[in-house]
Amino acid sequence: MDHVVRQKNYLVESILVTIFCCLPLGIVGIVHASKVNGFYDSGDVANAEKSSAEAYKWVKLAFIIGLVVNLLVIVGYIIMIVAAVGSGGF
Repeated sequence: MDHVVRQKNYLVESILVTIFCCLPLGIVGIVHASKVNGFYDSGDVANAEKSSAEAYKWVKLAFIIGLVVNLLVIVGYIIMIVAAVGSGGF
């Protein structure tokens, strides 16, 4: 019997990036991740692989965008603090 390995569903990762990084993109990742096991269990390995790849893509994208946005916010705060200290308003 030919055994096909179950694809990783990235559900935990999708939930984490939804909570901590980027809500909209994380939700898209959750939707794709939730389909992987159902496709695999029904024997549709091709769609399981496709959904797994899509979930991974959205998790990675949400993480990168969340990281960039958070870094920009931190840099913005630092600039505001430096400007406040420089103008004597701190």
